Amino acid sequence: MNIEVIFENEDLVVANKPSGLLTHPTLKSKESALSDILLSKYPEIKDVGEGEDRPGIVHRLDRDTSGLIVIARTQASYKKLKELFKKREIEKKYYALVWGIPAKSKGKIEKQIGAYKGKRITVEEYSQIKPSKTRYAYTSWELLEKYNKFSLLSVSPKTGRTHQIRVHLSSIGHPIVCDKIYGGKKKCPLDLGRLFLHAYFLGIPADKSTMLEFELRLPKDLDNFLNSVDKNK
Repeated sequence: MNIEVIFENEDLVVANKPSGLLTHPTLKSKESALSDILLSKYPEIKDVGEGEDRPGIVHRLDRDTSGLIVIARTQASYKKLKELFKKREIEKKYYALVWGIPAKSKGKIEKQIGAYKGKRITVEEYSQIKPSKTRYAYTSWELLEKYNKFSLLSVSPKTGRTHQIRVHLSSIGHPIVCDKIYGGKKKCPLDLGRLFLHAYFLGIPADKSTMLEFELRLPKDLDNFLNSVDKNK
């Protein structure tokens, strides 16, 4: 598989991950992942990071999520990027098509997230989760467009919890379209067939005065689906 490289320098690579591709191999799957493909092009990342199964991987995107992801090419760059993520100085934005229309044009979600029976859920949903087993999560969102059944949002996760955007949006009654885990009883439209979540913007501080900024358009399959549905007038 050919991976589109958006930017590269001696420290990092910014790539456009397609939907359906794992960020890195897992214990449950031995299939090829983004890290395997990039390792063949950038062999120096083999010894970068915290384990050989995640060469250069600083953060991850879910298998079905597409869009921008940054990979470190040196250990020094890896440590710097990890610190920037920890301090929440790296800006990420996602396009998310959700079911229903929010009552407000923008909002924020601050809900603890924990694991329960194989899923990530918020404490407000299941009181069985012990507070010590949860982690703080913060997501902001803005309404971009209304459709008859859906709404297109720009979503910014300020923290980086597993499935954070999907869990948070589901918790406020607006699950992402085609989310097989957190979409409830909502059926995925046949002419879409994939999770409508795309990481379209990435802002990385290069130094105190310079910000590296990258932005993508919607992938053709997601854009075609939006053009096929009626807007809410």
